[in-house]
Amino acid sequence: MPLNSITKNGLILTGFALVTTGLIAITFDGTKQRIDEQRAKKKLATLNEVVPPALYDNQLYVDCITIDASALGDEPKSVYRARQGGNDVALAVEFTAPDGYSGDIDLIAGVAINGEVLGVRVLSHQETPGLGDKIEMSVSDWMLSFNGKSYDEDQAKRWQVKKDGGQFDQFTGATITPRAVVGSVARTLAYVEANQHQLFNTPSNCQASAPTGGQH
Repeated sequence: MPLNSITKNGLILTGFALVTTGLIAITFDGTKQRIDEQRAKKKLATLNEVVPPALYDNQLYVDCITIDASALGDEPKSVYRARQGGNDVALAVEFTAPDGYSGDIDLIAGVAINGEVLGVRVLSHQETPGLGDKIEMSVSDWMLSFNGKSYDEDQAKRWQVKKDGGQFDQFTGATITPRAVVGSVARTLAYVEANQHQLFNTPSNCQASAPTGGQH
């Protein structure tokens, strides 16, 4: 094959590779943006389950801090601040129960400024289907048993499953999972009570932007 033909074909292949690489990069960026947007919307939906939107008028998703606190788990956790008319209203706190039956259970709790639980939801878990997965709202309403309760050090024994003398139901055939969740919720509430001022007043430092489509 003549040299000029080889050179020409080489240039064509190089151009094709560059165009293909560019298209892949554009597709990746577009897909990543959509995935990030969907994750943001899912997180906001979960936040609105643990802190009702009627309670706040700030951008909850971006009024956020990342903290390291052993009471909440080994990894840094996000805390979202709900405010109404500039007044502190509630916190949505991420935390981990490290002692689930199948490992870590990641959760989030909405806590009113008076310490009352507004809601608790699971973010991720690996508990056994049909047993420990009753912590999922799609499977059971057990998580609603936290609503309206608050933690009192003098009544700490009540923050256990009934099998251990507390007030919370265990699951039939599965005590480890609810025991882990109840214990971690109690630790989180105690931490929030002890650190509420700091949690509300630390400048926002989360690397997050509000999802498209509304203030809340």
